[in-house]
Amino acid sequence: MTTVDLQARNLPKFGGFSPGMIRLELRRMVRNKRTVIFTLVMPAVFFLLFGTGGDYKTERVGGGNVTGYILVSMAVYGAMLATTSGGAMVSIERAAGWSRQLRLTPLRPIAYIAVKLVLAMTIGAVSVAVAFGVGALAGAQLPVSAWILCGLLAWVCALVFAAFGLFMGYLLPSENVMQILGPVLAVLSFAGGLFVPLDELGPTFATIAKFTPVYGVGEIARYPLTHDGNLWLAVLNVLVWTTLFAAGAMWRFRRDTARV
Repeated sequence: MTTVDLQARNLPKFGGFSPGMIRLELRRMVRNKRTVIFTLVMPAVFFLLFGTGGDYKTERVGGGNVTGYILVSMAVYGAMLATTSGGAMVSIERAAGWSRQLRLTPLRPIAYIAVKLVLAMTIGAVSVAVAFGVGALAGAQLPVSAWILCGLLAWVCALVFAAFGLFMGYLLPSENVMQILGPVLAVLSFAGGLFVPLDELGPTFATIAKFTPVYGVGEIARYPLTHDGNLWLAVLNVLVWTTLFAAGAMWRFRRDTARV
């Protein structure tokens, strides 16, 4: 086959990025029962265990109740788990040699990364929707605008953890990467004030919390409900950590590609 013939081949549009590929990847992910339980069921169960007891349904926070406040925090946690899991799937493909096979196809690397990000954010949106659905039935109260904005912000800001999952997926050569990252995310959630309000952590830990990647996501997602906290610092936190994780993912991706 001549060079001209090769150039004349019909290459896929957008480097191989397509809804069909996203659907295929999504089906692969939902077949993993551990992933479904870990990202969709567990945050809702945590909310029911820790967010619906005592006087939480009658105690007010902003325009809603404490149950609603905890719901938003758990929705953020679910989105974190889901997007991290979606991004970290690259570790499984690398371990199985699938990523090497993909590079023999016309699929462009940027399209491959884009598919993983879209997949992660899709699972994150489902996780937030499930948590909010359970919360609505379990007595969570938020203003109508807060229901919409808190859910949307919890999902959008979880992009930082989609980048985190990609970075860890290329950094950790393990098929059980989420068994490692799950406890890490739980610790970060405690340290970042997602599970415990910052004013209850003490001044030292409250200061440390502001440097964790969870802090910004939690503060932004809860802001439409509480209208409290340093919003600009939270936005800066999300932007910085997203940039760092994305840069780390690209660095590891290039190294991984160079070895093939």
